[in-house]
Amino acid sequence: MNALLRPMRISRDSAYALGFTAMALALRLWHLSTPKGQIFDEIYYAKNANSLLLHGVEIDPATNKAEFIVHPPVGKWLIALGIKLFGYNEFGWRSIAALVGALSVTLMYFTAKRLFENRFLSCAAALLILVDGLHLVHSRVALLDIFLMFFIQIAFLALLNNKYWIAGICLGLASATKWSGLYFIIAFAFLALAIDFFHQRYLGMNRPLVEVFKQNLIIRFFQFGLLPVIVYLFTWSGWFVTGTGWDRHWSKDIVRSFWHYHYEILNFHSHLSEKHPYQANPWNWLIMGRPTSFDYQTPKGCGASSCSQEVLALGTPLLWWSATIALIVMIGYWLAKREWNAGVILLAIGTGYLPWFLFQKRTMFTFYAISFEPFLMLALVFVLNKFLVTAADEIALKRRKLIALAIGGIYLINFIYFFPIFTGINLPYNSWLDHMWLPSWI
Repeated sequence: MNALLRPMRISRDSAYALGFTAMALALRLWHLSTPKGQIFDEIYYAKNANSLLLHGVEIDPATNKAEFIVHPPVGKWLIALGIKLFGYNEFGWRSIAALVGALSVTLMYFTAKRLFENRFLSCAAALLILVDGLHLVHSRVALLDIFLMFFIQIAFLALLNNKYWIAGICLGLASATKWSGLYFIIAFAFLALAIDFFHQRYLGMNRPLVEVFKQNLIIRFFQFGLLPVIVYLFTWSGWFVTGTGWDRHWSKDIVRSFWHYHYEILNFHSHLSEKHPYQANPWNWLIMGRPTSFDYQTPKGCGASSCSQEVLALGTPLLWWSATIALIVMIGYWLAKREWNAGVILLAIGTGYLPWFLFQKRTMFTFYAISFEPFLMLALVFVLNKFLVTAADEIALKRRKLIALAIGGIYLINFIYFFPIFTGINLPYNSWLDHMWLPSWI
């Protein structure tokens, strides 16, 4: 009984993580209903989410007929949860994205703790993602990409902690949000087998690769092959059960109908080449060469003759430019020393980034980079770690930490400066124009 009456204690790491998460949630919930109306692809996802609540599948309210949808249902079901809780309004369809974005900061803290075993670096990682504009913008709109990123983060942390079944479930959910999650299934399965190989070699096995095939291959197939497929199929339950989904009765054989639907989705994505004013080649994503404007309006009431109100999916510029340099440095470290933490971070970044270079004719956007954004921030933390561990003594270490804090302060100031165009605050046109550091941002 006395044990039950004692106050519950949380670890210092949990306290730090909760503190950063609370700040993140406050930033994401602040004026979440601004801008009004459905902005950018909310016109699809909020509407589809509401239809899932009402019908179990996506029905076009204008025609009352089944609608062809090019992304799996998980992200829209999460948006639907917010609509169920708070109504079919701006706060409702954006609320779960805000919550997920805040929880992503928690994951960032503990991922850095697992990679670097250092509380200062864990705090640095949480701070970096907290002051990133791209992450904030995605956490305040009803798009799918923040959910994709979130499931990838959980899978990555689970993998680092040898929780492979959890990783498999989350990879299935990632792929059931957007198909680009499939790349992470392949990459993380490879990583799990690589960990098995090095473990067998550490144990002194003469033929570690043979031992991996004998002892680990089947279970890894279930965890990273069969389990994600089962999860993916389960997320389509509405389409299977209701019988009213798009082309549900294309064939008398439900499997053929399902395959046909997926073939049409693949055909859509393979031939998506329509010109868009904000399309951006992957070559310029890291430097934010052409960020995506989710919303732009010219309202009144800013105290000037001309006003601008924008939600720009822009990574905090100084942060992203620094992280890009850090990525190059980390690649050099990995090539020279093959450090494991650099290797797994690079794997995650490459998995989220490099496949897009294969589709040069496809219409693509800078905001797709959110899927690997946490890992890009971890590249910056990796370089910070090298900066700290090479200090000659305690005095030098304290000085270097102060330098790191000063740089973090610069990122924070840069974040605050751009905060109005991350959150759709009404600005005088000249003030908005001052925020357009590059002509390509307009």
